[in-house]
Amino acid sequence: MAVSRRLFVTAAAALVASSGTSVALASAASASSGEPWYRIPVSPDDSPDELVRKASRVRPTERQIAWQALERTAFLHFGVNTFTGLEWGTGDEDPDVFQPVGLDTDQWARALRDGGFKLAILTVKHHDGFVLYPSRYTKHSVASSSWQGGQGDVLRSFADSMRRHGLKVGVYISPADENQYLHGVYANGSARSEHTIPTPVPGDDRPDGPTFTLPATDYGAHMLDQLYEVLTEYGPVDEVWFDGAQGRIPPDKVETYDWDSWYTLIRTLAPDATVAVSGPDVRWVGNEGGLARENEWSVVPVQEKANGRMDFALSYDAPDMGGRDALVAAQPVADHLQWWPAEADVSIRDGWFYHADQQPKSVQQLTDIYFGSVGRNAVLLLNVPPDDRGLLPAADVTRLREFRERVDRELPEDLARGAHITRSTGTITADLGTPREVNRIRLAEDIRHGQQVETFVIETHTGGAWRQVTSAGTIGASRILLLPTPVSSQRWRLRVTTARRPPRLSVFTLHRSHPEIF
Repeated sequence: MAVSRRLFVTAAAALVASSGTSVALASAASASSGEPWYRIPVSPDDSPDELVRKASRVRPTERQIAWQALERTAFLHFGVNTFTGLEWGTGDEDPDVFQPVGLDTDQWARALRDGGFKLAILTVKHHDGFVLYPSRYTKHSVASSSWQGGQGDVLRSFADSMRRHGLKVGVYISPADENQYLHGVYANGSARSEHTIPTPVPGDDRPDGPTFTLPATDYGAHMLDQLYEVLTEYGPVDEVWFDGAQGRIPPDKVETYDWDSWYTLIRTLAPDATVAVSGPDVRWVGNEGGLARENEWSVVPVQEKANGRMDFALSYDAPDMGGRDALVAAQPVADHLQWWPAEADVSIRDGWFYHADQQPKSVQQLTDIYFGSVGRNAVLLLNVPPDDRGLLPAADVTRLREFRERVDRELPEDLARGAHITRSTGTITADLGTPREVNRIRLAEDIRHGQQVETFVIETHTGGAWRQVTSAGTIGASRILLLPTPVSSQRWRLRVTTARRPPRLSVFTLHRSHPEIF
């Protein structure tokens, strides 16, 4: 294969490239440390006040700002498991079991768009290793199925449909690979060495493109080759989603993933793509119930693991990831404070793949999940699995529409629109002109200036004095408060009571939900 451009990236350079310094907002450096604003180093010698001061200086990258604005994203678990009934495949499935004879990715896109979703992630490869496009680097793919005469390409259909209906495109390529363990190079004990990516193959019909020399194990290079295919042949990719799963193999066969090289390839080929959740841009919230913490911080302490992977400095289930106590508790092991916002994943059904005996969650359950994720400074990732026809089940399509309609009724028109607004540091006051009933309040900080609010109160002016209606902790990119009963008042006030730095408040909207039509 002819080479039009050659990039040599050492392991050290790969770590730098994975930090996101190519993004203008992230490359602004602090005067004292020279580090990117989105990741600031910490020391065991830092005082509690210094830790808070550093946290107040952390800023998101442009790609993180755009990702947090998505609010609702979708997962589509689809593959051989859809036909075998398994949740974790074996890797030795007969590819011919994959027969989605009614595949209609436009139906997926319409249902997700009408459900209020803005991005969808396809399981291009799950843990079984079966690939939903005709890869040059494995026979465990759609090309080995008789479906569409071996010419099928779910990824191409998916990507085209999502863009056609205005959704962004995400891909999930599982690091775990049971097929490569059984019949390939997964956990074969190979050392990291330099690999040229893409690996040449006989009869390669690709046009000339960039090549890379990157450190990787044999399996790490296999992943790089598949990432290269996906990121160069299917149009712009907006999110690359990894988990950290290992294959179901003996403990002495663990594969150490080449995160730094994977990140480097993604940053070069898809510089605007968010890398989640085993990635530098987005973290897993810590559960698969779709619920964020009551006070969810986007700035959290992290530690660097093997090959440049950023990981939690605290446990996954820690009740506080970024508050003052958490910063101190993480100090013995933390390397940095990082802008690492939370993604809350959950499936609309009990399983991640389609099972005929399961039903979608109720509208009330989904609404509770929405307020527990989007309403708590996280982005919701809702899995909606296609069935064995290749369609989203009718019940799920209906539930998605009902879910969007319910959210619209929970947060109807902003009663503060057109109100007389006054602002001072940490305070916004809205005079509605006449008393209005309110039971939903939406807030946001301008996160371009970090996440600063630690506690705040909502007050109304009644009987000549300001009286507290409710209080809470963090705000971040999105906070939604639910009042148990409507409160009527003409004048409403948001007042920050503690903050790391003077906050920049960008959203203060007031709503009256319509429960009579739920």
